[in-house]
Amino acid sequence: MLCCQNAVDFESGEGMKKGKKDILMLYLSWPFILGLVFLLAAVYGLIRDPKTGLLMLYAAAAYYLAAFVLWLLMRKKLNRRLVLFGASYAQVQNQLLRQVSIPFAMCEEDGTLIWSNPAFEQLFPEKHSLLSAFFPEMENADFARKSSYEISYKDQKYILKVSRLEADSESLNLVGGAGKDMRLYNVYLVDETDLVYYRRALEEEQSVMMLIFVDNYEEVMESVEYVRRSLLDALIERKLNHYVTSSHGLIRKMEKDRYLVVMKQKDLAAMEEDKFSLLDDIKTVNIGNEMAVTLSIGAGTGANTLLEDYQHARQAIDMALGRGGDQVVMRIGDEVRYFGGKSQSTERTTRVKARIKAHALRELIDTKEKLIIMGHPMSDLDAVGAAIGIYRAAKFSGKRAYIVINEITKSLEPLIDTFRNKDYEEDLFIRNDRALELFNNDTLLVVVDSNRPSYTECPDLLKRAANNVVVMDHHRQGRERIENALLSYVEPYASSASEMVAEMVQYYDDGLKLRSQEADALLAGIVMDTNNFVNKAGVRTFEAAAYLRRNGADVTRVRKMFREGLNDYMLRAETVSQAEMFLDDFIISICPRRHYNQNQTTIAAQAANELLEIRGVKASFVLTEYDDKIYVSARSIDEVNVQIIMEKLGGGGHLSMAGAQFEGIKMPEAVEKLKAALTEFKEENQNH
Repeated sequence: MLCCQNAVDFESGEGMKKGKKDILMLYLSWPFILGLVFLLAAVYGLIRDPKTGLLMLYAAAAYYLAAFVLWLLMRKKLNRRLVLFGASYAQVQNQLLRQVSIPFAMCEEDGTLIWSNPAFEQLFPEKHSLLSAFFPEMENADFARKSSYEISYKDQKYILKVSRLEADSESLNLVGGAGKDMRLYNVYLVDETDLVYYRRALEEEQSVMMLIFVDNYEEVMESVEYVRRSLLDALIERKLNHYVTSSHGLIRKMEKDRYLVVMKQKDLAAMEEDKFSLLDDIKTVNIGNEMAVTLSIGAGTGANTLLEDYQHARQAIDMALGRGGDQVVMRIGDEVRYFGGKSQSTERTTRVKARIKAHALRELIDTKEKLIIMGHPMSDLDAVGAAIGIYRAAKFSGKRAYIVINEITKSLEPLIDTFRNKDYEEDLFIRNDRALELFNNDTLLVVVDSNRPSYTECPDLLKRAANNVVVMDHHRQGRERIENALLSYVEPYASSASEMVAEMVQYYDDGLKLRSQEADALLAGIVMDTNNFVNKAGVRTFEAAAYLRRNGADVTRVRKMFREGLNDYMLRAETVSQAEMFLDDFIISICPRRHYNQNQTTIAAQAANELLEIRGVKASFVLTEYDDKIYVSARSIDEVNVQIIMEKLGGGGHLSMAGAQFEGIKMPEAVEKLKAALTEFKEENQNH
């Protein structure tokens, strides 16, 4: 302990030695400096008047002699006084460290304790040599990089602060003999138990604004007898009222299928803990209705005002609806959380929304000089087909339109070739650089088959477009989405973007008629995304296909677009043959890389579809590397929501069809990340 006290004394004395040493030396040097002045004056006197100068020289010599004699006589007494002062100074400082109420200690770089004050010893009466013995989270702490830690000890919350102890090698040698290589750190604790308690209490009391929408209200009501509709409506309202009021919230009905809820954040946390059981409970309401009732819930909190919380709730409900409904989206400040979304989105039989969007699109096109249409990178038949449909609508309104495609893959060539004739402009298909040149304030940008800014053919064009953007997509929305669009038409229930555009074209104008090759393009997009009308093909999908057939679409011509080369066929077969089962429910394969093959991603998606035909497989995943990126194609039938799995990897999509991308990693690491996501997904479902 004496050694440790010396360390404190020397550490505290270093400030005196470095800060006051120069001042003390300055005071002690004054007699010699003054004697030098006398000597210079005597020399000057000798030059002007030798007699006067000689007297001044004698006086200077006498002054130097007197000062030297006094220094010899007082040296020991002065040194003794300085030592006593230094000792008393160190004792006072040491006493202050011991009496301070804040727990304080010193440790080495590895957390070895070498000294502590009584407040620290009183808080931790157990005798341990390592700091991690009291705080296990400090076991691998790096004091050089992090100086503040949040820790807990016996239900108390502390902020542990660490600072480097500055001392010279001489002082450190007295402590441990390690010299320059030894590093000491000051450690002190700040009790924040009360602060944490009141902060948490304040957060729990914070208001939450919540919006609840009945996804399929019209469809459910139409599925029951007229006399029972009021009863069904009452049962739905009763379920909602009971769930909210039991959670100490206030609920008010705004419209027949929309409710506003106000509650506290602690009650929202209780709902979150039981995984929003209302989503499943509402589906039990059945008085003869053919389809189950589903809800979309958007909650907003963490803002400064109730109005901002309501805006967050609006954004959250828009995301929930954009992701297909039957789920909860919570926006807490800048954080977004998702619950549910594991059921297939409900198909709307009414086309009112499509008609309204078609009229809105026409009004926007009429106000602009030209259109630029783009999809996602590595454009596929669905993106190009939807773009062709928008192109025809623009031409009907007398506007010039361009389609942005940077890379035309072999799978797209048969479709693109049908538009390389005298009936279409030579520059119908353009690249990014040309699109940026053409764009101005009188241009409308239409994004199809994508709603993520980073996953578009030309993100720079999207930034320049600002608010002059129209979005048409069938993928579920994630946290990243195109904001402030003039018109946003995102319907996850639709099978494809081509289906959505085909519906809108019907309502654009009665005189609008598609050309046969344009109808072929839209039909090809539907066929591709539905896997020949197997995945997500609803009533409206077949109605759209029927409309395209009436406009001249030919199934034989479309089928020829899907023919592939022998190399592609063999590569897909090789991918299927290398598949392996994982966790009994999933199957994973890697599509071998071929530098000459531009259809890598398409082949991977086709292989994923084929792997679903294997008995016992609930979801298939195929990875392939192309253009320094690793693409993941995920497919399922109905038992697994692959969109949730892909969102864990930064991707997205639909319940039965989704994807993700990796950059900057190798294939083995990508496979491990996928397996980790699958393991986490299965554990979550087992716990639920």
